Amino acid sequence: MPVDEAVRDYLSLAVALDHLRPGTISVRAGDGPTPPGPVRSPGALVRAAGELTVRLPGLGLEPRRERFLAAQLVALESAARRLAGQGVPYAAALRAAADGPVGAGDEDGYRAAHRDLDALLPGSGDLATRLAEHRRRDEVPVDLLPAAVDALADALRERARDAGLVDGAEKVAFEVVGDASWSALHQRSGPGSSRVLVNAGVRPRRAGLARLLAHEAYPGHHVEQWRRETVLVGERGWAEHRLVVLGTPQALLAEGAAENGLYALVGSGWGRWASEVLSSVGLGFDGEHAERVGAAVARLAGVRLDAALLWHGGRGRSGDAEAHLRRWLLLDDRGARRVLRFVADPRWRDHVVTYVVGGPLVRRWLDLPGATPARQLRTLHDEPWTPSGLREELRRTG
Repeated sequence: MPVDEAVRDYLSLAVALDHLRPGTISVRAGDGPTPPGPVRSPGALVRAAGELTVRLPGLGLEPRRERFLAAQLVALESAARRLAGQGVPYAAALRAAADGPVGAGDEDGYRAAHRDLDALLPGSGDLATRLAEHRRRDEVPVDLLPAAVDALADALRERARDAGLVDGAEKVAFEVVGDASWSALHQRSGPGSSRVLVNAGVRPRRAGLARLLAHEAYPGHHVEQWRRETVLVGERGWAEHRLVVLGTPQALLAEGAAENGLYALVGSGWGRWASEVLSSVGLGFDGEHAERVGAAVARLAGVRLDAALLWHGGRGRSGDAEAHLRRWLLLDDRGARRVLRFVADPRWRDHVVTYVVGGPLVRRWLDLPGATPARQLRTLHDEPWTPSGLREELRRTG
């Protein structure tokens, strides 16, 4: 009973925080209602998180389960302190969300990525212009976007089923929508079912669409939530996993796994594979070149976190953040404003760290010596891992 009470208190804490900061809970899964609990002040939530953290060690929980809940509570307490006006610095909030240190990006690394892109994108004009032109040529026409989504989703689902990540009973419905602050969004729609919204306003590209659908559906968020509710909640009865809470270590690993979804299913050579799939709807492209360009652009991921630190961390003005995005992420004004709209949104402001820190961390985990990426991904979904736990495992086995 003490364990059940502690889990109910954790769920109630997350739900109460969601009442104060709508959107904190991104997924609700499993059977039965989530305990609503009374409406509580931010200060009361700070105290509740601290009290539950003290109780955890005496409950006799499986070590990894206890560590998961402890890391979650650090992040929830940080969010509650911020809502209570207790002066939590933005960098400290990111550390709580990442279950570890977070820092700004390396401009020397950005310069090296720019040099690689310069060699991959010959022609006239500056690098930002050439990259924008490459992206325009790679865009999926809006009228062909539904067919492209269906072709890639079917191919990815088949690979996920062959890898033992799904059993064929789950399902995803895809919908193309207009302009939003995100490229695509996963929503749980019921037991074993999801809805994935694809934003046509960002002009999805051929190679980018393959990565996007792997991120949101197979083997990304849809597979992760299906395995969580089937294994962690259904088989083990660990009800704390009925919720996915943004701005926490749980969300960081979920996003890190999704970021590596295409690599986990297809591996190196995913560009050629995606081109072959899209050729069936008349959208073939130079997959090998797209993969090399994508790898160079991926090394600029930290620029988004830099911009968030500039925006929220008191290190500069909003104009500084926008200029940083234009310079290093090679965006035009419209693209820079879209990124800033995302990092300025109260729901997503801490979420940017999940991509920048979670992606590389999970990639190292998938590439452990002797490991099979798809099998490693399944292990990540089926156990209550924390980012610090993965780092320790990597140090131990590396």
